[in-house]
Order: sequence, then structure tokens, then C-alpha cells
Amino acid sequence: MSRLQTSLIFDLDGTLVDSVYQHVLAWREALEMEGIKLSVWRIHRKIGMSGGLFTNMLLRETGLAIEPERIERLRRFHTSAFNRHAADVRPLPGAPELLSYLSNAEIPWAIATSGRMETARSSIETLAVDFERTTIVTRDQVKFAKPDPDLFLTAAERLGVEIADAFVVGDSVWDMLAARRAHALGIGLLSGGYGREELERAGAYRVYEDPADLLGHIDEVGGRR
Repeated sequence: MSRLQTSLIFDLDGTLVDSVYQHVLAWREALEMEGIKLSVWRIHRKIGMSGGLFTNMLLRETGLAIEPERIERLRRFHTSAFNRHAADVRPLPGAPELLSYLSNAEIPWAIATSGRMETARSSIETLAVDFERTTIVTRDQVKFAKPDPDLFLTAAERLGVEIADAFVVGDSVWDMLAARRAHALGIGLLSGGYGREELERAGAYRVYEDPADLLGHIDEVGGRR
């Protein structure tokens, strides 16, 4: 009997690139443009889900009207603010090396992010990946984003692998919830600010510090050549 082919589907922000806090600050700027004052920690707890669901939840918490026009303005404000911070985004330790290892070992991998390409492109470029040869799924390409499983299901389909045989690597509880709903095993990373217990409660099969730590234990998820 042949061994199952390992494949990995990666979230982007907080998983491969150190960009969570740039997104948090960008959302705070966007909200303040609408006259909405929120503590940074409240914003951080929702990073990782889709922008539409994110704004819906925040507006609901503050008791403000959830109007399509307001949601669209917030999205535009966030994109503009994040792109001003984008020059500060760096790959997380070990991220380029991990992706290079997987490619050299002929282990399929993909990036699936709840961000739109308008904000994700600059972050992906820091990883020095080949856009033409890399499977990348962004919010623009699916009907629903996290915690719905669409991003990860689409990535698996494009890789030509069974989602049940894939590992989803993410830094937030929203990644782990979406992985469970897709029937994939979730691997949590601490590099986005969520704690080990939070990730495990959300369904993480394993938890590592960052991409470098995952690479150092890649054999634990069947990532041998």
C-alpha cells in the first residue's frame, strides 16, 4: 500500500508573514475614520476571519447599524491603511525555508488567506515565491471566508489533493475552526498572538511556535522527503 501524500495549506498573516499587528492598526485607523473607537485587543481577537464578517461582528458589538455602504467604506479604509504599513511586513522566522523545503521535497503546499489580493500581494512577495507556480487562494476567489472552509477546500482542489489528507497551518482560532469544518487536520502556530490552549480548543492537532519550529518538527506531520 502506498503512503498517503502529505500536503500543507497555509494561512498567510501571522502564519507565514509577521503582519497581524499591521492589520490590527489598519483596522483601528479604518474604524476611527468612521468614528468608531475600539480597543486594539478587541480588534486583534477577530483578525483571521473574513473582512465582511469582521466588520459585521464589530458593528454588532458596538450597536451600530450594519449598512453595506459602511462595510464597503471600512474595507477601503483598511486596505489603504494596511498598504501604508505593508513595507514593515516581514516573513516570519523560517517561513521561506519551510516553503523551499516543501518544494524541494515535492510536497504540495498552498497559501489560502482571508485577505484580498489587494492587501495580500505585498506580503506574499516578501516570501519570494513564484506567483505563477504557487497555488494561492484569496478572499476574492471564494464565496465565504473563514471560519467557513471555502478557502481551504478550494486550495486542496487546486492542488489536486484530498482535503481530509491535508494539514491546514494557521495562527488563529478561525483557521482551526475552518480546518475542522473542512475535515482537515489543523496545525496551530503561536506567531499570530493566540495561545496554545486557545488553538488546541479550536481543534489544533499540533501547535508550534512559528514556521521555523514547524520545519524543525516536519517529520511529525509526515513531511519527510
